[in-house]
Amino acid sequence: MILRSLALAAGIAGAFGAAQFPAYSQQYLQRLGGAVDALEQVVAEFDASAAAVGLTRQEALTQMRGTAFVERRRADMTRAIRRYEILQADFSALTGKGPFMRAYHVGHLSDAEIARGTWAAFQPAFPMTLATLLFALAGFITSALGFGALLAVLRWPVRRKLKLA
Repeated sequence: MILRSLALAAGIAGAFGAAQFPAYSQQYLQRLGGAVDALEQVVAEFDASAAAVGLTRQEALTQMRGTAFVERRRADMTRAIRRYEILQADFSALTGKGPFMRAYHVGHLSDAEIARGTWAAFQPAFPMTLATLLFALAGFITSALGFGALLAVLRWPVRRKLKLA
């Protein structure tokens, strides 16, 4: 009886946790869009500066050598450009997608900085939408079955000893 109660509690916790995904992923997408916009401006200004002196982006980065400051600035710009490309690809993959497709593409919700910011501002809620209810159901089933399987594994040595005695 206690174990079933614990499995039920695990299922309810899993349901509540999974039900948060639609709202969290929407907020993540909004922050992702803001980060893409900010980095796009930085990259566009760098490209414009390079073009103004007849250089491509790569040529401009290559020429940024000499002093410790310029080397550091080159490394910073290289990281910013690479992050922009990654976030832009993530944003393109997620834009216009509903919660189920965002779950399917969950790998595109992987930027640690954006995830931290989203989580810091996120306030759990339980809006009654079909997506929320289906995510809650999936979370309940997964958590309850997972907890039940864990208990079965933990009880296996005890059952075996009782049978041998």
